[in-house]
Amino acid sequence: MTSIKEQAAISRLLSFLQEWDNAGKVARSHILDKFIETNQGKTAPELEQEFSQGASLFLIRLTTWLRITYMTGCCLEKLLKSIGIFLSAVSSNRYLREFLEIGGVLTLLEILGLEKITEEAKKESVKLLQVIANSGRKYKELICESYGVRSTAEFLAKSQSEETQEEVQVLLDSLVHGNPKYQNQVYKGLIALLPCASPKAQQLSLQTLRTAQPIIGTTHPSIVDCVLKVLGTMHLEVQYEAIELIKDLVGYDVRQALLKGLVALLIPSVKETSKLQAKILNDPSILQLTPSLPMFLQQAAAAKAIGVLVRNDISIAEELLYLRVVHGLMAAMGNTDHSNSQRLASLTLESNAEDLYTKIDSIQADILAANKVNVTRALRHLGSCHSMNTFCGSHDSAHTACVTHFQNDDVESKE
Repeated sequence: MTSIKEQAAISRLLSFLQEWDNAGKVARSHILDKFIETNQGKTAPELEQEFSQGASLFLIRLTTWLRITYMTGCCLEKLLKSIGIFLSAVSSNRYLREFLEIGGVLTLLEILGLEKITEEAKKESVKLLQVIANSGRKYKELICESYGVRSTAEFLAKSQSEETQEEVQVLLDSLVHGNPKYQNQVYKGLIALLPCASPKAQQLSLQTLRTAQPIIGTTHPSIVDCVLKVLGTMHLEVQYEAIELIKDLVGYDVRQALLKGLVALLIPSVKETSKLQAKILNDPSILQLTPSLPMFLQQAAAAKAIGVLVRNDISIAEELLYLRVVHGLMAAMGNTDHSNSQRLASLTLESNAEDLYTKIDSIQADILAANKVNVTRALRHLGSCHSMNTFCGSHDSAHTACVTHFQNDDVESKE
């Protein structure tokens, strides 16, 4: 037999549940306000005591109403906060199972993709997904199996709230830890976010990639192009995170491709620069740099990144020299009448690049300013010359012919 006290508690519970069942939207909103205020931070045993061992009866009503009304956004923020009290309570495994059994994960992910739902409600949905993910590996796998990585990544790119975006980052960071089955999926999702239009999303993705990279161990081939393109951003905080990631990536198998990519950014495209010159010449009173601004930002950021890498590791400086940065510049200065002075300048640059501008003579400066050599093509040809032992240090005549060939070629193409 139950005691009088227990009978009174059961009676209160039944009365509360009946009040909820008969209430309209406004009344239910007030009930949720009171529930959130009085039960925030309680453990599962405390919630059971509050509801006379019938807390699950109220939870099932909350989840049912969520499934029915989540597309309309009715009291959605309060509803999610109330469910969060159950799921985040200590010893709440039973509540978590009950929520997942009714398709709770899919509902939360669908909320992120709805346009009419407020940012605050979506943030509460992300927080619930965090609670679920932090409950163990099988729950992380459940989120990923429900296309959670794609849904959260798309939401991160589209969200207009930085606070909400930071909550999404916490979720993605949780999904990449302790989730070996799907950690590569999260890693690829973060890379896919880099070209998005949101600077905050780019910044957070780069930060999370730095955390994920040691966990993954290997790199995805597309990461190099994506990170290099991010260097064209006008947002310094994004550029900083990109350079920090580049510093990490040089320790992996994409090192050579990354260094080549940085060097390539130092040499603006002839096609792009010629377009820019035409605009300036046509209308000198108006600055027409906007279309080409990302290219120049990339160029400056690449130079900055190379400077950071060289200061951190002298071996990178040697690799960059082997990539023929020095000899590429000398090819641009090529002239049959001054080959000896050019080689001397080349040696000066290799020994002390920072002082080059103080040591070149007026002839070399004029040649460098007026030369029309296509440096990119010259670099490729010099590479083949080097492989045949005909580089400028071995055979002057071969190198002179090589440079003269590209000078003539370039002049003819422009004519």
